[in-house]
Amino acid sequence: MRPSSTLIAVMIATGLGGCSLAPKYTVPEVNAPAAYKEALKDDATGHWQPALPSEAAARGEWWKVFGDAVLDRLEAEALAGNLDLAAAAARVKEARAVERRTNADRFPGISAGVGPTRQQNAPESLGVPRNGMRPEAQTVWRAQANASYEADLFGRVASSVHAAHADTQQTEALFRSVQLVLQAEVALDYFRLRELDAELEVYGRAIQLRSETADFVRHRSEAGEVTDLEVAQSEAELASARSDAMTVQRARADAEHALAVLLGKAPAGFSLAASPLKPVVLRIPAGLPSALLERRPDVSAAERAMAAANARIGVARAAYFPSINLTGTGGYEAESLSNVFKWSSRTFLLGPLVGTAVNLPLFDGGVRKGNLEGAKARYEESVADYRGRVLLAFREVEDSLSALRILATQTTVQGDAVSAASRAFDLSKVQYEDGSVAYLNVLDSERVVLGTRLGDIRLRGEQASATVNLIRALGGGWGDTPSPVALARP
Repeated sequence: MRPSSTLIAVMIATGLGGCSLAPKYTVPEVNAPAAYKEALKDDATGHWQPALPSEAAARGEWWKVFGDAVLDRLEAEALAGNLDLAAAAARVKEARAVERRTNADRFPGISAGVGPTRQQNAPESLGVPRNGMRPEAQTVWRAQANASYEADLFGRVASSVHAAHADTQQTEALFRSVQLVLQAEVALDYFRLRELDAELEVYGRAIQLRSETADFVRHRSEAGEVTDLEVAQSEAELASARSDAMTVQRARADAEHALAVLLGKAPAGFSLAASPLKPVVLRIPAGLPSALLERRPDVSAAERAMAAANARIGVARAAYFPSINLTGTGGYEAESLSNVFKWSSRTFLLGPLVGTAVNLPLFDGGVRKGNLEGAKARYEESVADYRGRVLLAFREVEDSLSALRILATQTTVQGDAVSAASRAFDLSKVQYEDGSVAYLNVLDSERVVLGTRLGDIRLRGEQASATVNLIRALGGGWGDTPSPVALARP
């Protein structure tokens, strides 16, 4: 074949290449509801403040709606130092490198080299009779370029490139998912710390009150007005409150250590000043369920996994068709290095061994069939995973909405319980001092007050956590407009 003919063959193969045997890809239908069942009603949440993104805040910085400068600082430190996020960013770089390597198969491979070879030809290869003089061994210097190209007539390369691109998009979406989970975990741990600070404040007041009560009972005992039993009971209550406070202190230390790790810091080098939890009364509009599929990065990752699996069906189908590889070698060769680059030393080689080679597998024992069936099964698995991820997303939003809806009323009821318990304790204390009731009534009232106050704080903590979880379930935003978080570090 002459070089011009080979060039024409390459051009024809290139023009025909790139078609794909993959099935036409469409995103599967999901049964998305028209609205959320547990959506908060305006008439039930009139005391809640609407949560609106700040115009000055970058898209995705949802935690800024809480208006807490300390939380803002912690979120920034976590994005800069978290090791899980760094690993996810590295996976994105790896996926992009694989895509770049796969995309290189679209283009010819060209190499060049210079060097000598020592060769001994057989007489028959040169047309010399078998009984003739045997040619002498010779050294040949070559300077040549080699080119190879796979004509993608049946879309194997194109489908592989499409799959690699979808893999990259999936990895990027998974990075955003890790980022969103990290942001939510930082906020949850932060509000947990503030909740424990508020509990310690309550225990501090309880310890002070019980200490004063124990002193009062002790004075009455010294005056002979009460028995030693009441002294022992007051001291036991005081010691119990101190012990419970130490339990909360241990829990706070653990939470602080966990927060340090999220920030990528050693627990020994991190501490957060105590600050009791403030009520979080933000109303997060959930928007429409259909918008959730565009906003959630984990749903996007599952959808991209489907696209990659669909493209790999095309790769498996292409294996049933011939593969065409075009190769050639051209350059110079001479008996000495000084003569290599002379025009008269030019050479090229095109032929059955290094030219157009058509490879058609005829029998492989079922390898291609197994690969195709496996590719189809993996696609079906990815479809099921996608639909399951969508259902989980809807469930997480509904869970958070129902939690906030119920907590809106429960915190009010709990506040009434705290007020009633406090009044009962004040009355029992006055009556005890007057000698109208036994000390046991005071103890019971005091326990109820402590329990209701702790319950109120824990409900406030659950309210803050449910707000964070709702924003996370909505993909780090709210409303009907998707609010993707930009890749920070790949």
